[in-house]
Formats: sequence, structure tokens, C-alpha cells
Amino acid sequence: MISDLSTRPPARIMDIVDLVEEYAPESSDFLTSAYVYTAKVHRGQSRLTGEPYISHPLEVARILAEMRLDPETIVASLLHDTIEDTSATIGELRELFGEEVASMVDGVTKLNKLDYGNPQMRQAESYRKMLVAMANDVRVILIKLADRLHNANTLQYLPPKRRERIARETADIYAPLANRLGIGWLKGALEEAAFRHLRPKEYEEIDEKLREGLSDRESYMKEVMALVEHALKKSEIKASVMARFKLHSSIYRKMETQNIDFHQVFDICGLRVVVEALKDCYATLGILHSLWTPIPGRFKDYVAIPKANLYQSLHTTVVGLRGQRIEFQIRTQEMNKAAEEGIAAHWRYKEGDKLDETVNNKFDWLRRMVESLQEETEPRTFVDTVKHNLFQDEVFVFTPKGEVRSFPRGATPVDFAYLVHTEVGHHCIGAKVNGKIVPLQSRLENGDIVEIMTNPNRTPGQDWLKFVVTPRAKQRIRAYVRQEQRQRSIGLGRELIEHEFHRYNQDAEPHLKPGPLKEAADAFGLKDEEDLLAAIGFGRQSARQVANHFLPEDVVRDRERREKSRLRRFVTRVRSRPRSEGIQVKGQDDVMIHFAKCCAPIPGEKIIGFITKDRGVTVHAERCSSIRDLKADRERLVEVSWAEVKRGEMHLVSMVVEAKDRPGVLAGLTTAAASLNVNISRVEAETSHERAGIRLDVQVQDLDHLKKVMKKMRDVKGVLSVVRVRSKASREEVLDESA
Repeated sequence: MISDLSTRPPARIMDIVDLVEEYAPESSDFLTSAYVYTAKVHRGQSRLTGEPYISHPLEVARILAEMRLDPETIVASLLHDTIEDTSATIGELRELFGEEVASMVDGVTKLNKLDYGNPQMRQAESYRKMLVAMANDVRVILIKLADRLHNANTLQYLPPKRRERIARETADIYAPLANRLGIGWLKGALEEAAFRHLRPKEYEEIDEKLREGLSDRESYMKEVMALVEHALKKSEIKASVMARFKLHSSIYRKMETQNIDFHQVFDICGLRVVVEALKDCYATLGILHSLWTPIPGRFKDYVAIPKANLYQSLHTTVVGLRGQRIEFQIRTQEMNKAAEEGIAAHWRYKEGDKLDETVNNKFDWLRRMVESLQEETEPRTFVDTVKHNLFQDEVFVFTPKGEVRSFPRGATPVDFAYLVHTEVGHHCIGAKVNGKIVPLQSRLENGDIVEIMTNPNRTPGQDWLKFVVTPRAKQRIRAYVRQEQRQRSIGLGRELIEHEFHRYNQDAEPHLKPGPLKEAADAFGLKDEEDLLAAIGFGRQSARQVANHFLPEDVVRDRERREKSRLRRFVTRVRSRPRSEGIQVKGQDDVMIHFAKCCAPIPGEKIIGFITKDRGVTVHAERCSSIRDLKADRERLVEVSWAEVKRGEMHLVSMVVEAKDRPGVLAGLTTAAASLNVNISRVEAETSHERAGIRLDVQVQDLDHLKKVMKKMRDVKGVLSVVRVRSKASREEVLDESA
């Protein structure tokens, strides 16, 4: 299929009619009448490209006609914007083109902007409507995906903010939807279009590097293909061998997730072998492994155990010619068709048997997803849940009674337990998988038989959030942990108030009864006595202020008089210190500030604060893995920002440089640092297999300064990669190259 729509001439109705007539004769009048109606109601409307608006539904219809979908779908695609953008009505479409077409157009149509004032609510409800319609008729989403593909290829004409929003939605929602539907080419096309606008600089850099080495890669692939074809022919296996190249977006995603440079991405190109029969798949695998050494752990059998979107193929990576890694995909012609077309292959028009009715059973996950979303009412949570469902592959496991349950890949026995019942999850102490006791954080695999063991005295801990993956389990655990933390904070708040009363030599008991506490809560703008005590325990409300609320003024004044001179001296010392932190805490003054040692944020980085008992606010980088663990305790998170930073103040940052082991690399790095007024405070280096690993501690002013330093160092001859590292406990956390 063609993914770059800009390379072909504009779509015309006669071309679309000719395409459809090839597989669905006598449909030309139906298609032409829909075109005439659409052209009439869209008359006078233009796209931002300057083209007449009718060009858009024509492009969408052509994409679907090339997928050989039934005439009703093509007609619905021609009409898909008429309800939203013209005076046409569903009743009119139903009368002119039938219930089937009208229903699809209604499913594609977004909610009216007057229905919901909140943009987030409108977006969530539009997704909900689309998914419900999609569960009833998958052709709705096929129209929507073709619509989005054409729009995504013309984003350059939109204002920047709108362009970014649509590109982000394309990457987060529509590309994963195409993937879940198994339409490989469409998923790739949507990802590429989104990536081009979300990361234009990175796209151009990768594109330039791909062009630089294209001829070498093509030459190498031809050499390998010839060897494979010869070996298969010798074994009398009929097959077609073709090269495949990784998309820009896929290359960037791998670089990001694995913290590697472009030159460390070994599977930019690979080979696909398409054979005639299933037995030939495994025979071909054996031949490839006899030609070259397979890499352990890089073989996947998606034939025996297909992906959730019905994708089937054998994947293996070998050490090929001249020691280069090559990934092979081996599949039958039928599997290859399903991998590219996915659900669309089931909805192709077939004369005498219009639609493949078994498709709904094959994609039952759609209905399950819609059902799971019915309980979600908060817009942000709803959208996040949709994204989670779309991005996950599935595993299928069994209960002891033989009932099948599906989970996102990576699910654990705890996820299984919470699916059974919330209380089973809360009291889960272990699990038997296939008859053997396994740890709670074990990953479930296809075909596992899972039995949960419980103990009424066991309760969930916050560490469970580190390994569960299902929204249900995370929601139940967070709710329990929040309640537990609240109860502990209430107890701590009570102790802190009692301590304040003791400092004044006063009896606390009369004041800690429900009546007085409720009166104090009202005075401080809190709901009830428990909220007051919890606020004190969490550090949001001063215990001294609450105690002073109860005590006579003369008692408070006497205590303050005795502490005044000592307090003034202490405050003077604190305020006279140079405040190099340059941190502001929203809504707070004179708050004690500490920087987290695990991430050591520097000015310019996004930061977040965490209230720490007896230490004020600890400031972390937003991307710090520690703060990701702490985010479950949302009550103690505070908004912080960089204030004006003292000019000339430097911050220590650690970097790791990977380079070729050659003379002059270290000198080049120090020269690069010196050119930007950077002091290198420590250097460690070691070499292995003609590579050098160099650890540098440098002093920089802020994040922009650091980025300039890293860019300058990457330009040093022989340098392969430069990454920033942060220490966490006894290990180091490697960050991406953007620092």
C-alpha cells in the first residue's frame, strides 16, 4: 500500500469507481450518487491546502478502495464529513443511501462542540462513541483511520499548536489502533506522519543518515538475499525473499528506549521470506540457522502463538555475512497478507458472500475494551486507559477451572488476582502457575494455569505498583495505599499536636475531641477533623498553628518571647546563606529545600517537589525514577519551579562517552569542554575491544549549557555516543542523549 500520499496524483471519482468495479461489479451508480451528493453539500468549502474540500473524501475513499472494501464502506467514506461540516442530516443519508451507510457515517462523526464545554470531556466522549460504533461495525474505524492518514499527511498547513495536537493524537491513539487491527502498513504510515511533525529535527537527522548508508545497505541485502534464495532453491522450497527497512519512527523509538546511537541500531534493514506452506516456515528457519549462527533469545514463534492482532510469523536474528546482524521474518503468503491488511482482509468484498461474519469473534477484544471503559467517567483517566489498552499485546491464561482470561503482556499474578476480585487482590500472598509456586512479580505467559493463594492478614504495598500493569490492579492498589497513608498521617498529626501542647506544658486531651477539632478544621478551611489531622501528618498544615488556635494568647506570647531571640538568630543564619538552590515552592514561603542526590537536577530541567518529614521539600527531576515511585503518594507532591539562579553558579553533571580507542579522543573532549567554559572535575577511562568508555564529571550552568557541551563532544572525531548519567543508590541510571 502507498503510505506517502504526496507522491501520487489527486484522487478522481472515475478512478475510484474503476477500482471498486474490479471486485464489486454494478456498484458505479451507488458510488457516483454518493459523490454527487457530497460535492453538492461541500460546495464552496476549501481545505487549508487551498484545494476544494471534496478532494479529502475522495482521497479517503481511494485508500479504502485500494483495500478492496465493500461498496457501502466506500460510499460512507465519501459521505463521512457531511454530518459534521454541512447541513446534511443522518435521516437524509438513511433515506438516500440506506441504514448501513448512515450508521457508519454517524459512527465516524465526532460529537458536536456544543454538547460538551470541556475539551477533555468532548475528546473522551468522542473516543467512547467511536469505540462503541467500532465494536458494532469495525468498518467505522477503517474509515476513521483512512481519514486520519490523509489529514496527517497534510498537517504542514495547520497552525503549530493544532498540528502538534493532531500529530500527538495520531501517534497515541490511531497508530496503535491500526496496530491492534493488524494493519501493518497503515500503522507504519500513521506513525511516520506523526513523527515527522512531532520530532522534525530528529526525523531529518535520521533521514540524512539513512540516505548516507543506503547504497551500502542495499548492496549488502542483495548479497544476503542471493545466498538465501540459492539455499532455499537447493532445498526445493518455493519462496520470495524481500528486503524490508525500518521506519524513521521505529529507529528513533529504539534509540530512545535502549539509549543508543543511530549506528548502534543493528536491525535497520532485514529480510522477509514468504513461503507457500506452514511446513516450509520451519524448514526455512532450519536452513537459515544452518547458514548462520542464531543469536540466543532472539527467536520468536508467532505462528504457534499469534499476537493479539492475529499477526503470525517466525522471527529470528542471526550473525550473518561479515559478522553483521540480520533479522529474518518467515511467513506464508496468507500470514503475510494478514500482517499487512489485518482486519481489512476479513472485510474485503466477496461476491456472493459480502462480509466475513467470523471477524467479530476474531477481534472480540474490541467489545471487552469497550465494556471495561464503561465505568470510566473522568476524561483524563478514560483517555489514558484507551491508550493503555491499545498499546498492549495480550497473553491468554487459564483459571484452575479452565476459563480463559486475557491480560496485557507483562501482567503478573497480582493483576490476575485483582481481576478475580478486589479482596482476592488485597490479600494475595502468592500464586501457583502450572502447579509451581512463583513470586508475585512473575510475568504470566500464554497458556499458564494460574491459582491465587491468599491470607487475610496480607495487605497490598506500594511496591506492588512497580510491577502490576492492568489499570484495575493499579487503581485498587493506589486506593488502598492512599487510605493506609491517610490513616497513618491522621495518627502522626495527632502525635504532632500533642507534642506542641506538651511544649507549652498544656494538656492536649480536651482539645483533641471531635467537637474542638471540627471547629479548628472549619477555621483552617478543611472539611473535618480527620482532614485536619491528615494535613498536619502530611506536612501541609503546621501543628504549631493548630495548637496556637486552641491556646490562650498569653500562653502563646510567653512561649514566643522565650524563643524569640534564639529563633531570630536561627532565621538570620538560614536567610544569610547564599540561596544557590533558586527554587520556588508554589504557595509557600521560607520552605526548607533539599536537592535529591539520586538525580541532582540542574536549572532548566523540569522538576517536582516531595514533602519529606523533618527535611522540608526535596526537589527531584521529573524524569527521576525515584519520583516515579513516589508519585503514588500524590498528597505529598508539590509544584516547584526554578527561580532566578545566581549568575556564574555551576552544577556538577556526570556523562559517559563511548568512543573508538584512538589517540586524541580525550584531548578532543577536553578541548570541546574548554571552548564552552566548562571545567572537567574528574575523568575515568577504560578500553575494551577497540572501544573506549570515558566517564566525565563536568560543571555546567544549566540544561541548555549541558546540551551545548554534549553536542560539542559528539562532534569530536571518534566519539560514538555521549549520554548523561545519574546515580541512584548503588547503580547508575542512564538518560537519553537530550539530557
